[in-house]
Amino acid sequence: MEVINRLQPAECECMEDIRCEIDALDQVVIKLLGKRFHYVLAASKFKTSATLVRAPERFKAMLATRREWAEAEGLSPDAIEKMYSDLVNHFIAEEMKHWAAHQSEN
Repeated sequence: MEVINRLQPAECECMEDIRCEIDALDQVVIKLLGKRFHYVLAASKFKTSATLVRAPERFKAMLATRREWAEAEGLSPDAIEKMYSDLVNHFIAEEMKHWAAHQSEN
């Protein structure tokens, strides 16, 4: 795996070090979210209805799993659930547009 941070938190000697390391992490997180989005769009070709695009049961299960992962990392499950709920609802809306456009082509 690519090395993201030069310094561990305890090794930072000033706020500039902290901000640099946080920026490096955020850049990787955003790059990964972009990759996640491309998988979401790719999934639309396997879905045959708007209900399958929305996948409410999968959405509910995904949020529960993200809550568990948050707890394991010492993060607030509520905050992580909100973040993923907002993000995935946006991705679902984009996937729905993508899916609908392909339906009209067929």
